[in-house]
Amino acid sequence: MMMNIALKQLKVFVTVAQEKTITAAAGKLFLSKPAVSMALSELEKQLDHKLFDRNNNRLIINEQGKRLLPLADELLARSNAIENLFDQAGPLTGKLKIGSSDTVGNQVTPFLLRDFRLETQHRDQTLFISNTAQICHKLTEFELDIGLVEGKIQHSDLVVQPWLSDQMVITCHPQHPLTKIKNLQLSDLENSEWVLREIGSGTREFFLNRISPQLEKWTTSFELNTTEAIINCVSAGLGITCISQRAITHAVEEQRVAILTIPLDMNRQYWLLYHQEKYQSPLLKLFLTFCQQWQFD
Repeated sequence: MMMNIALKQLKVFVTVAQEKTITAAAGKLFLSKPAVSMALSELEKQLDHKLFDRNNNRLIINEQGKRLLPLADELLARSNAIENLFDQAGPLTGKLKIGSSDTVGNQVTPFLLRDFRLETQHRDQTLFISNTAQICHKLTEFELDIGLVEGKIQHSDLVVQPWLSDQMVITCHPQHPLTKIKNLQLSDLENSEWVLREIGSGTREFFLNRISPQLEKWTTSFELNTTEAIINCVSAGLGITCISQRAITHAVEEQRVAILTIPLDMNRQYWLLYHQEKYQSPLLKLFLTFCQQWQFD
């Protein structure tokens, strides 16, 4: 059986898998909805397999589709490398799509990318910042090449490697009553009001695993989805928080917040993630090695 599967069909398939609807995929690909539907049904006809389960207007990738996804992703990456082969001056071709959770993405990844660009002269990278759960989701859908996150993940499709480490701290308003207590203990934090990140965030997970089990009573005063919003709430006296020391440095220097010292191990691990079936181009291999050897000054 001869098959002429076109790269355009694979591009449509991957985009529909990521976007979940024909309408959204058409918008992303700058194609009409009939053109997207046609390319997808032609591909399914050639393979003699449905690749999606249709559920109302949503297309949910099925087992056959999941088998095709890594191969389609690889073919598109290789075709992209051929297209760019003679455009880029250096030996490295292709685009790197990096995902970082909030703390890592704001405090660490920009400096990693600066050093990577200096060393390799490769400049074609994108950085997507969201919470750990969202980064994992995009890795499983092949929308990202690599994730650098602070939340510990267990996912059967993802390779999870320990990366850098980080020191967490508990912070409050500089005039908060807790700042007046000498030899502060965890029990002094009973009945405190906390400003916390949303569910799915590595910082929230650290609080729930390491601190809240030690407290009998605590309440959430605010739940926010960015580090900067949390710092501002704490400096406005709306509660105390648990946060990365890297993220809070500038606010401590400006005396907007104060760090509380308590006898508790507040170290946490950052993680490097990628899909186990992700095609590792020379560029991605080099970036993975670079990340593992890189030190944050």
